[in-house]
Amino acid sequence: MEAYEKLEEHFEKLNRFGEVLAILGWDHAAMMPSGGAKARAEQMAMLRGLHHQMLTEPQVEEWLEKAGDADELDEWRRANLREMRRAWLHASSVPARLVEERSRKGSECEVLWRTARKDDDFARLAPYLQEVLKLTREVATIKAEAFGVSPYDALLDQFEPDGSSEKLDVVFDDLAEFLPGFLEEVLEHQAQAPDPIVPTGPFPQKKQEELARRLMQSWGFDFDHGRLDTSHHPFCGGYPEDVRLTTFYSEDNFLRAIMGVLHETGHALYSRGLPPDWRGQPVGRARGMGVHESQSLFVEMQVGRSRSFVRWVAPLYREVFGADGQEWSVDNLHRVKTRVERSLIRVDADEVTYPAHVILRYRLEKAMIAGDLEVEDLPAAWNEGMEELVGIRPPDNRDGCMQDIHWMDGTFGYFPTYTLGGLMAAQLYAAAERDLGDLDGAVESGEFSVLLDWLRENIHSVGCRLTTEELLKEATGSGLDAGYFKKHLRDRYLGPDHS
Repeated sequence: MEAYEKLEEHFEKLNRFGEVLAILGWDHAAMMPSGGAKARAEQMAMLRGLHHQMLTEPQVEEWLEKAGDADELDEWRRANLREMRRAWLHASSVPARLVEERSRKGSECEVLWRTARKDDDFARLAPYLQEVLKLTREVATIKAEAFGVSPYDALLDQFEPDGSSEKLDVVFDDLAEFLPGFLEEVLEHQAQAPDPIVPTGPFPQKKQEELARRLMQSWGFDFDHGRLDTSHHPFCGGYPEDVRLTTFYSEDNFLRAIMGVLHETGHALYSRGLPPDWRGQPVGRARGMGVHESQSLFVEMQVGRSRSFVRWVAPLYREVFGADGQEWSVDNLHRVKTRVERSLIRVDADEVTYPAHVILRYRLEKAMIAGDLEVEDLPAAWNEGMEELVGIRPPDNRDGCMQDIHWMDGTFGYFPTYTLGGLMAAQLYAAAERDLGDLDGAVESGEFSVLLDWLRENIHSVGCRLTTEELLKEATGSGLDAGYFKKHLRDRYLGPDHS
């Protein structure tokens, strides 16, 4: 127990480093003037290096070995020890020099990407991305040897613990076979109904911010422990006591920002709901990004695009914007929110095409890490994949392979978690309906606390005590089952008779 207690004390300190880095990262994206980029990159590289140094100190390995003999550890502490070992192995296998260099080059590439994407200048971005990829491959190779898995799976494990590309290939290949044909069915079915009337602006940003905050509060977001800001790319950061959300506003299309806010609110509620007694310890963290994404998609997709939610929110839209007319009716707004089309941009994609966007990125990044695809060949491979999976070809790289921030800062292995989250969200919503009964009635009344309480009990409060598979089995009765997601898509976009 003495060794274990030393580990808890050490990981509490490490957690504080992580919290500081989280806020610096948020500030980098949301508030920092462009002139501070170089200094910030150096600051974050240094802190990551110190964090890495602390995590890999020789006594940590010694404590881990001794703590493994502590038979008196309870379930939470055993799980905590498991997650400590995972974190240590990820860190100890990679030299501090490489950690700092990758952080520095990732920050440089991300800042350059912002202007290069605006100018549609892939040639200017390519050398920076190539350097990030080279360093990421180096990290992946080292970790692969330590974990006894493939280089890509070693990166995947950072975001999806115990994730396996072999299992992902089975699920994603099945979806890739299902989605193009289903998309055609939906487009044909949609063509038989009246075209939705998209509400036209301008929608003042202040009004959108007011609406966003009211929606967040309706779900139980606590503004004493969080805030909402703007950034180039919507995200949720910070830590449980200080959760930072961002979105991107367009005065021509208020739904883009509002649906983004609902998405990030799902992430924020998960962070806030993590087990209070274990905050600061690995077991008190979110159970991987797949589960994290399931929480955001639960709020945004399962609830936020349902007809019952539109019945509740339509009067609020009309009130905030002082609007009226046919385009603000429940039927029309629901058609707008569930409109399916062959879109170029992942973050704007609908439920039907979104998984195809993710599958494309998964296949490309896996090929890049394996050395089967180089940066210079990325635009052509991207365009071919988009045509195959979504049926549309990007006219430029700005809205093609340059649209996402993830690869720019070295985040390879993350993309699959988006679609894993979508599959889990559908499965969790079905389980919540089984346990709670009439969810349509609760949602239409704005009683989101019923759903939040269910998520708190079954997902949030569990932290990392269970593996992802165990978590799903306890909450839903079975491991991951893509059938729930397919049924959800058929019910929503073709009608229950097609399930």
